[in-house]
Amino acid sequence: MLFNSVQFFIFFAIFYVVFLVVRRRLVRRNVLLLCASYVFYASWNWHFLSLIVISTLVDFTLARRMSRYGLDSPTDKRKRQLLFMISLIVNLGILGTFKYFNFFVDSFAVLMDSIGLQSNMTTLSLLLPVGISFYTFQTMSYTFDVYRGKLEAVNSLLDFAVFVAFFPQLVAGPIERASNLLPQIQSVRPIHAQQIHTGIYLIIWG
Repeated sequence: MLFNSVQFFIFFAIFYVVFLVVRRRLVRRNVLLLCASYVFYASWNWHFLSLIVISTLVDFTLARRMSRYGLDSPTDKRKRQLLFMISLIVNLGILGTFKYFNFFVDSFAVLMDSIGLQSNMTTLSLLLPVGISFYTFQTMSYTFDVYRGKLEAVNSLLDFAVFVAFFPQLVAGPIERASNLLPQIQSVRPIHAQQIHTGIYLIIWG
């Protein structure tokens, strides 16, 4: 579902009508945002939704555990560092597998062919999940800020899931810092006519 496609305009029109109805009720609004974000991503390939869910659950859980340990005690620092390293390994492991698996398989097949050994490994390939770099680095930036003590861990899994999967910037960026986007997800803000006009102008200009 491309942003400039008819399908997206239909999707967004339906979403926005429902959004206007529930926008003053924070939990319902965020449930709508999360469902819309998952539907938007599933329109590309629903199988890869599991990767977003894994990154979300892993970093939400690790950040919550990190917040239990202080920044002054050497023992606590080591525990925070271990939890952050787990986050890095899981997220970069998933990202590296999908981004570079095909490259290494093809390179190995060329090497085997060059020494006269027949290889069928070129038949192996992995599809690259759309937007995987954006949401991976976005969720990692959150755990990094929690690790450094720059940000408090989020208590609501719903709010954090919306932060990771927020569909307007899920597949094309930009990568948002949690300190900027999370407060907007965690509060109800009024919508002014000037904001709508500016948004429409930016969409048309883009």
